[in-house]
Amino acid sequence: MMRSILPFLGLTLSTAAFIHPGALHTAEDFTRINTYLSNQVEPHNTTWNLLTASTYAQSTYQPTPKETVYRGYNGVDSENYPSLYRDTAAAYQLAIRWRITNDTSYADAAINILSSWAASLVAIEGTSDKFLASGLYGYQMANAAELMSDYTGWDSSNKTATGTMLTNVFAAMNTRFMEEHNGQDYYHYYANWDLCNLASLLAIGIFTDNQTMYDYALEYVRTGPSNGALPVFAIANYTESGSEKILTQGQEAGRDQGHSTLDMVLFGIVAQQAYNQGDDLFAEYGNEILNAAEYAAKYNVGYDVPYTLYESYQGPQSVISNNSRGVVRPGFELLSAHYGQVKGLDSYWTDSYRDWVNVNSTNGVEGGGGNYGPNSGGFDGLGFGSLLYRISDDLF
Repeated sequence: MMRSILPFLGLTLSTAAFIHPGALHTAEDFTRINTYLSNQVEPHNTTWNLLTASTYAQSTYQPTPKETVYRGYNGVDSENYPSLYRDTAAAYQLAIRWRITNDTSYADAAINILSSWAASLVAIEGTSDKFLASGLYGYQMANAAELMSDYTGWDSSNKTATGTMLTNVFAAMNTRFMEEHNGQDYYHYYANWDLCNLASLLAIGIFTDNQTMYDYALEYVRTGPSNGALPVFAIANYTESGSEKILTQGQEAGRDQGHSTLDMVLFGIVAQQAYNQGDDLFAEYGNEILNAAEYAAKYNVGYDVPYTLYESYQGPQSVISNNSRGVVRPGFELLSAHYGQVKGLDSYWTDSYRDWVNVNSTNGVEGGGGNYGPNSGGFDGLGFGSLLYRISDDLF
């Protein structure tokens, strides 16, 4: 059992010198991005044009905050969570536009969304799916807030209220899920449930300077007892003929490829947030995240991979699932950029799946919320990685 982090859910926070902004993005990232855009480097320029055309990236965007968000029909209350995932996508996209252009109209629109939700939201309810909402939209809203953290036009009381709401609503649920797993054992919920809630705890910990929260999530990824922890997620390792690289079968490969690829997107988010604070989860367990991404990517671009039976809570999964094989899911730009460009490692299959997604997406680049349909799955990743993570040597 991991040590409880319930004490950090009050207003007394343990603080440390976090880098700000420093969740998915740093100030140095935007210096690099602006250099690319000034020189119309591709695919950055095309991705920027896609972002600026987004409905969710306009300074006129108006949020629709709720007092209680419902995800999963509980027999009484109608689902209303699309308001939350649309508004979090908008806050993030507007924050990106502000950091790149320095146009305060985008900054003001972003903080209007964050402050409106901070003043309204008191609970997330529904079926067990409420814990997906707490994880996915918690990490997204905290990343938008982190991007705005040094904006002088954000009233300090509203900024504090946003941190309090993120802690008392989202982080409280993230913690509850990681500690209790909705009353189930550690292996009942597939890895994506853990990963989105861990991503949220890391992001909120960074934004609120809560070292205890951040450390808990970091240690859980490294040594935790349930499916989202690195040592539990890996089902089997294989040596690829020819390349001699390791391919790691992930925990949801026998379930379906939509969730198998989502796991890798979420692992990338978790690891990037930690990396920007000086903790290299990408490298741990022999680059396990890369190895697992390579396995999932190779299968999803049409090649066979070995498979070991996995005993899920639903029963034995004896073959790899072809359900949703070749799914178009943004998020592999981050993994490709870190492993292939920052680290210079062999990320061939990850790059191939990144390209597969981009070729089958808007304008041949990675989009974000609003570019992959209106349903929640199209908003699971914040996206626009061809702009935000891709590194080009055209100018250097």
